[in-house]
Parts: sequence; structure tokens; C-alpha cells
Amino acid sequence: MNVLIRLAKRTAPYKRRLLLAYLSIIGVTVFGLMIPKIIGTAIDAVITSGSAQGLWLLAAGIILVNIFRGLMAYGQTYFGESLGQQVAYDLRNEFYTHLQTLNFDFHDKHQTGNLMSRATSDIEGIRMFVQGGMIRSFFCISLIVGVMILIVLLDWKLSLYCLVFVPFIIWRGSKFILAQRKKWFLVQVAMGHMTTILQENLSGQKVVKAFGAEDFEEKRFLNRTSEVAEHAYEAAALQANNAGMMTFFYMASTALILWIGGTEVVDGNMTAGELAQFILYLGMLAMPVRIAAWVTNSFSRGLSAGTRIFEILDSDPSIFNHNDADATTKIKGEVKFENVSFSHESGKDILKNIDFRINPGETLGIIGPPGSGKTSIINLIPRFYEPTNGKVTIDNISVDAFELINLRKNIGLIHQDVFLFTDSIRENIAYGNPNISLEEIEKVSKIAQIHDFIMTLPHQYDTVVGERGSTLSGGQRQRISIARALLIDPPILIIDDATSSVDTITEKYIQAQLEKISQDKTTIIIAHRISSVQNADNIIVLNNGLIEQKGNHEELIKEEGIYKELYNLQIAENQADQPYIQNNLSLKEDSNHA
Repeated sequence: MNVLIRLAKRTAPYKRRLLLAYLSIIGVTVFGLMIPKIIGTAIDAVITSGSAQGLWLLAAGIILVNIFRGLMAYGQTYFGESLGQQVAYDLRNEFYTHLQTLNFDFHDKHQTGNLMSRATSDIEGIRMFVQGGMIRSFFCISLIVGVMILIVLLDWKLSLYCLVFVPFIIWRGSKFILAQRKKWFLVQVAMGHMTTILQENLSGQKVVKAFGAEDFEEKRFLNRTSEVAEHAYEAAALQANNAGMMTFFYMASTALILWIGGTEVVDGNMTAGELAQFILYLGMLAMPVRIAAWVTNSFSRGLSAGTRIFEILDSDPSIFNHNDADATTKIKGEVKFENVSFSHESGKDILKNIDFRINPGETLGIIGPPGSGKTSIINLIPRFYEPTNGKVTIDNISVDAFELINLRKNIGLIHQDVFLFTDSIRENIAYGNPNISLEEIEKVSKIAQIHDFIMTLPHQYDTVVGERGSTLSGGQRQRISIARALLIDPPILIIDDATSSVDTITEKYIQAQLEKISQDKTTIIIAHRISSVQNADNIIVLNNGLIEQKGNHEELIKEEGIYKELYNLQIAENQADQPYIQNNLSLKEDSNHA
């Protein structure tokens, strides 16, 4: 019930619309209740006078009342629907904005498709609760109360017979809400699983087709859609069953009133017009009885949808700005790890007692086998994650003392796994810095060795790339990522194996260009290739989360260990290619000078 109260409070900023919707409902109810009175009066008038004269006035009155009732019904629908849409609009935006504040550890645990389902299907369920639950339920209550008052005034004894079935209706309604809530929760959970499979399938189409797994994926999706259909069918069957029971209770009470009321008319204790009024008022109860199942269904769906939405909105970010966070300090670039350990929720240490220091303007190379903890180190510097133990500092200030935006604006990240938006190349390079000039974009694109390719495209820098940059090769995406990071001119530059998808010649040229522009930057290079880090001021070799070796290139190739083994494999075997590479680099230099 607390969830429904929280959802109801979402209408507070729109009290005027809610009030107008409720006033419209009162108008619909009042004008609707006038019609049986007019008809009953007409019946008694004809029976008493034996003449139909004057009935046209009563007929005109019915038409006029129905016109006003129609206007009020329009207001009820308009204000109710606009209120529901506005609440859904606000909640959807709040949900999306809150997701931006949550950290990587949250997204590591929640599937993208499930979050998409909450932002679409669950928000729609809440809209239906506002429009169909809060508004329609008030209509049901006002109509029932109005009818009960009038039938009591007509004949209080006869009205008592109407209450015979009320306990059954209350019992049935409460039981239905509890059962339907469980069913709708299962529907929405299954919908989340189905959306996850759909999202993964569409994102991984190359893998699906490469392995000929279309039939497997189709069966996997079919299993989830069957689960959604099964739970939705059970929910619909519950609603149909409840609607049938409500209709039975109503018709049984109508038959009882017709029999007892008819006896009263024959005995002269009641006029025919009053009995007609009584039955017509009971007829008006048919509408709230019919929509009661739909209203309780919207309450059940709103309850389950609200539970899933508030589960996310109530999630606090694990990494946040402290009250005294520094938003102004310009970072110089000294980076220090002091006895840093890091682990995920599994408890297994990914990094163990890491200690190193990088002075401003220096370059640190980090190398090691897959899973050794290289990427975890660079994730701790911009506070994507928090260390389990120890401290990460920049300029002798703990990274958690900086405002997050200020910290991350001073760190340029070039990822190995490049993400591009479905937008123009220009917008992708200028991401996070939209007011930058085209000249600046071209400058960094030339450094990243992507400018010449862009100029061959039909719309050049305004060419729109496909989803995640699917129309570009891996090397082209990486070079755009390099240009994007260079554009913000950060004092700290982190390169996460960014040249792994380019050929050796292009890699050498990009490295040469990066060395020129990073002379005044603190640079961290994570790589698998020795050639990417051999010119670094210092190199650390990671293995199983520990620093096994530390030094510069000349020192490390003299030591027995992982670095020398990689050097022998990668460098010594490629000595024969050096004249060819050097010749091509010279040609590139000459063409650029020209």
C-alpha cells in the first residue's frame, strides 16, 4: 500500500488537473443520477393522469441533462488522461536521470534489457494506475455513494436487500487484488527477461550469424515470450473471472429487488415510477460493477510496477560527491597509488597492495596477461569504482575529495572497447564538448590518423555512423575514440590498449603523434604490445593483481620475468619488419609535410 501512496503523491504538482478531473466526475455523477428521477416522474405522471401530455418537457429535460453529462464525461477523460501522461512523463525522466547517477557496480548487476522494460512497460502500468485507478475508482465510489443515498431515500427497507451481496463483493475484490498483483509482477519480470534477450540479440547479431545460432536464439526468445504470454493469460483469466462474479452479484441483487419491489407496488406501498427509479439506479450500478475489475486490475499492475520502479529510484549511488568536494582545482597530474587493493562483491581481490607514483608529465606503461588487473587500475583513478583498501591520490589529494565532474573532465580516457553513438562523426568526436570548432576537431583527427579517411566519406565529418559505430572498422572506431579524448586536452591521459585494432605502421605513427602531444601530460598506457610501452618513463608488470616487476624498458629486458618473455616473443621476432615499417613511416611523414 505504501507504493500506491507514493504513486498518488506524484500527482501533487498537478493538483489543478486532479481537482478538475474529480469535479468532472462529480458532475457526471450528479447529472447521471437526475435521469432515473425524471423517468420515474414521467411514469407516475402518465399513470396518474392517463395522458402523455407534458412528456415532451421531461424528454427535453433528459436530453439537456445528457448534454451536460457528456461535457462532464469529456472533462473527466481529458483531465484524467493528461494527468496520467504527465506523471508517466515525470517518472520516466526521473528514472532515466537517476540511472545516470548510478555507478558501474550497479550496472554490473542489472541487465540492460530489464532496465529498459522498467522504463517502458512498468511506467505504462503506472500511467494506467493514475488514469484508470485513481480517477476511475473515484468515479466508482461517487456513483455508488450517490445511488445508495437516493435508494435509501426512496425506500430504506428495500435498499437493505441491496446490501446482501456487498460482503461478497468486498471479499471477492480484496482477494482479486492480491492475486492479480502477484500475476502482474510475474508478467513484468518476464517482460524484463524477454527485453534483455531481445537487446542482446540485436546488439550481438554478428556473433549470432557467425555461429549460425539463429535457431537457438529464436528458441531462447520463444521461451521467454511464452512465459510472458502465460502469465499475462493467467492475469486476464483472473480479471475475466472477477468481472463475471461481480456481474453475477449485481444481477442477483437486481432480480431480488424486482421481485420484492413488484410485490410492494401490487400492495400499494410503492408507485410504479418509484420502482422504476429504484431499478434504474441499480442499473447505474452496473457500470461501476463492470469497471471494478478493470480498476482493481490497474491497482494491481500499478502496485507491481511501482515496486519495480521504486526499487531503482531508491538505489543510492555507491560513489558520490562529498559535501566538501572540490569543484575548481585544476589538476597538475601527479598520480599515486598507496597500498591499494580492490575487489568486487565476490570478495576475490583483483588488485593487491598496489603502490606506484607518476610525476606530472611522465608516462607509465602497464603490461601483463589478461585478467591481471590492468583495467581495474585505470577504473580507480576517475572513481568508476572505489578501492577496497588503500588510497588513490592526484596531486596528493584523495580522488574522493574532488567533485566527480571536475575529476573526470581532467582525465582523458581512450578505451579498447570503443562506444560510438548513432550520430555524426563530428558529434562523436566532440562528445562532451559540443561547442568546439571544426578546426579543432580536424586537428585532433589528424593526430589520430582518421582525418584522411573521414574526408573520403560522402558527408565527411557530418557522416552518421551506425549503431555503436557498426559502419566503421574496429581501427577506425579506435582512432575516433583517440581524437575524442585528445579534444578535451586533459592533464591526465589514459590509453587502454587503444592501438590494438590498427596495423603496426599506423600504430607506430599514432604513438609518435601521441608522444608529441603528451609531453606535458601524465600518461598511462595499458597495452599487450611491448612496442606500445617501451618508451614509457616507467613500466609496471602486473600478474594476478600484484606488481611483479617495475622499471624502464632497458632495465626490464635484462631481468628474467614476464616482460622479457613478452619482449622476446613480440619484438625479437619482428626485427625483420623494421626496415619496411620505417620506410612507410617516412612516406607518411613526407605526405603530411607536403
